[in-house]
Amino acid sequence: MNALSFLVSTVFDLYLMVVILRIWLQLAKADFYNPFSQFIVKATHPIVAPLRRILPSIGGFDTASFLLALLVVVAKFVILSLIAGAAINIPTILLVAVVSVFKEAGVLLFWMLIIRAVLSWISQGHNPIEMVMGQLTEPFLSPIRRIIPPMGGLDLSLLVLMIILNFVNILLAQYVPFWANV
Repeated sequence: MNALSFLVSTVFDLYLMVVILRIWLQLAKADFYNPFSQFIVKATHPIVAPLRRILPSIGGFDTASFLLALLVVVAKFVILSLIAGAAINIPTILLVAVVSVFKEAGVLLFWMLIIRAVLSWISQGHNPIEMVMGQLTEPFLSPIRRIIPPMGGLDLSLLVLMIILNFVNILLAQYVPFWANV
């Protein structure tokens, strides 16, 4: 059962990351003609398009994609509960879904920062994925750069943001139910 649970969890988590990236691409107004962005849109469009007919966007926030993210997490926990033979508690699963979407967004940001740092050492800067990562992470890094400018050619904003993300993760684990468990 552990192998099946791992597989289900991995598949749903990967698709959740794709859905979160779709929301994030729209919020950051990233280049949708980029091949990486096109992959994200094509992977989510068959489900998001029908949801958009029911739920319109609110301002620049894509409510249909957010609902899809919640549905992905709910489906994941329902399937995992069925595999484990545990009772399905819908209110608890809904709370866990909301917490899980926000935590996964933070985890995704953390890994994108690490990938961006590694790519800055080995890439020439013309990679389409690197361009989108820059568009997605720059709104978080630029306020830090205003406070701590690059020193001697070394940009510490990535390190500072990763420390802030870890601090927030540890803090929320103490005060938000289920944060540490999802």
